[in-house]
Amino acid sequence: MRVGVIGLGYVGLPLAAAFAQQDVDVVGVDRDESRLAAITAGRSYIEDLDDAGLAAVAARITPTSDYTLLGDVEAILICAPTPLSANREPDLEPLMGAVRALSAVLRAGQLVVVESTTYPGTTRELIAPALEQSGLRAGSDFHLAFSPERVDPGRTDFTLRNTAKVIGGLTAACTERAQALYRVICDEIVCVSTPEAAELSKLLENIFRAVNIALVNELAMLTDRMGIDIWEVVDAASSKPYGFMRFEPGPGMGGHCLPVDPFYLAWRAREFDMSTEFIELAGKVNQQMPYHCVAKLQRVLNERSLAVRGARIAVLGVAYKPEVGDMRESPATKIIALLRELGAEVVYHDARVPALEEFDLRSLPLQEALDGATLALIVTAHSGIDYDAIAESVDCVFDLRGVTQASASRGVVHL
Repeated sequence: MRVGVIGLGYVGLPLAAAFAQQDVDVVGVDRDESRLAAITAGRSYIEDLDDAGLAAVAARITPTSDYTLLGDVEAILICAPTPLSANREPDLEPLMGAVRALSAVLRAGQLVVVESTTYPGTTRELIAPALEQSGLRAGSDFHLAFSPERVDPGRTDFTLRNTAKVIGGLTAACTERAQALYRVICDEIVCVSTPEAAELSKLLENIFRAVNIALVNELAMLTDRMGIDIWEVVDAASSKPYGFMRFEPGPGMGGHCLPVDPFYLAWRAREFDMSTEFIELAGKVNQQMPYHCVAKLQRVLNERSLAVRGARIAVLGVAYKPEVGDMRESPATKIIALLRELGAEVVYHDARVPALEEFDLRSLPLQEALDGATLALIVTAHSGIDYDAIAESVDCVFDLRGVTQASASRGVVHL
């Protein structure tokens, strides 16, 4: 068996490696020459796949920018990015560009599976017609299915192997063909009736999380005004053994999925004369959290007769989540920008993010970042740092992640 993977990013490269680990030859297509060179040299640029893991399977992966090599594979998996435009509307150009390039080399009998997150209807209404420009008919001359990626960067307990794979084919035969392919690398397959059901299942997963994060973030803003400890409330509510799922407040949402996916469905809903007010409200609440955090930081300093202007703020953790170096949609970016607008001197420590080029900043060693700091701001709580010790050594700590709750220091303020 030979498989093609279009898009060798955080979804595509681990997917290619997973097939290669099962002795499947993989043609990996990407327009980014630096990625192709890195794979050829055995250097992984994906945190969930280290150099050793890539080197172990590199002989079975052919990195290329040449789509014609896909003519010799049995299945092609499309893992192109699906970002939002500047107006926060779906930008499908990277995905459709890959589809158009594939249509020029598609041959009869091949299976095409789309893994890129998108709104319901994309596979049937946009991708199938674009691929049919090849002269082949979807569902009869070639198989077409949608199977959403379910990667959670930095997570090791649930992986591609033991996370159920959702598949929705254009026809029953398409679903069956895709199911046979993914059984090579996945232990559990969940088949749904249509590509639309599969597309919406991915959006539901992330909208569920986004809405609940927004709910607890909104409560965090309310409890701040009411003088109630939101962390104490979350801990108490979490003691109920049913009907409640723990979500924690924070400075906002980051990553490719949670800040983006709800807007894909909200945009699609408008085409059906429907306003998904609850979903859009959740997005707005989460986008407000960096502003709330900075406003509270101002109050924290003001209570100490200090101003933001001229203060040295040590930001601890800038990645969008712990244990990764991914900066996509990280709320730290907005927080740093707001603090600088207010005249603060911002430094940061994040061993996983060596530089923030847009701010001309480089990660400082932890102690150097804390030396002389007016306030330490915990934005992302990576492991391996003794936050309680920081709380004891720095006069003022503003903890946005609830990792210093055990500290008795009077200098600690929580979100």
